[in-house]
Amino acid sequence: MSKLLVRSQDTGGSGIFAEVSAARAGWDFLNMAALRLFSGETYRGAVGDHEHISVILGGNCVLTVEGERFELGGRVDVFSGMPHAFYLPRGKHFELEAVSERLEIASCWVPSDQDFPISIIRPEQCAVELRGGGNASRQINSILPPGSACHRLVCVEVYTPSGNWSSYPPHKHDEHRVDEQGQLLEADLEEIYFYKLSQPQGIAYQRVYTGDGKLDELCLARNHDVVLVPEGYHPVVSGHGYHTYYCNFLAGSAQSLANSDDPEHSWVKEHWKEMDPRLPLVKL
Repeated sequence: MSKLLVRSQDTGGSGIFAEVSAARAGWDFLNMAALRLFSGETYRGAVGDHEHISVILGGNCVLTVEGERFELGGRVDVFSGMPHAFYLPRGKHFELEAVSERLEIASCWVPSDQDFPISIIRPEQCAVELRGGGNASRQINSILPPGSACHRLVCVEVYTPSGNWSSYPPHKHDEHRVDEQGQLLEADLEEIYFYKLSQPQGIAYQRVYTGDGKLDELCLARNHDVVLVPEGYHPVVSGHGYHTYYCNFLAGSAQSLANSDDPEHSWVKEHWKEMDPRLPLVKL
């Protein structure tokens, strides 16, 4: 099995069912966990010296942060609607209570030495972009995009229809580069892909490779698996018959998504004409 693939240990019960630490990944920033609670169950957490983003994958909850309550959620699962999420700066304590039959949340936290306001992110605040063309068409929901009031974190959801490619043409963000005017050309970012498939037996493939061939891994991603992208290009293809969802968490040298295409494949963008009519897969 690829060293970049973290298999889910999901048994269907409550608790954490996918998890990656920065130490496990061998990098500096990203920690991630996916949590399931059933009606009436609670989870208490402390952010510590980190900033934190949580995306509600499905279900409804009450979030309490230092005595303030927020009602969040609405979609049954990631394929039935747009996301709710919340951002917490360092030093906060919080509690989650599941108020639907089932609640699933994906969270990411990274070290920080800066403070920002608590942010509750609702579906109408998440910009939707249809990117690519033909069978490289996909949908991106921005949850914590570049320019957000945070230190390092970036978070988006990506929907890739059955048989389509995403993160394509292959791109990378593994070196910090600026032009002569100081404009950022590429950021050095760690990235996590947390997968869900439209059917539990669904599959997707992700390749992670560098131009010099020192890294070249092919990962078979199933429901609730995690793929780590420490460097290199990292395209995805969704198995025929199954729509693919992944939640991307990123952090690194800038709160940015600046990247570079693989020059061998960037030409394909010139031939994109029509967007896949199946998109958007989810909407308000």
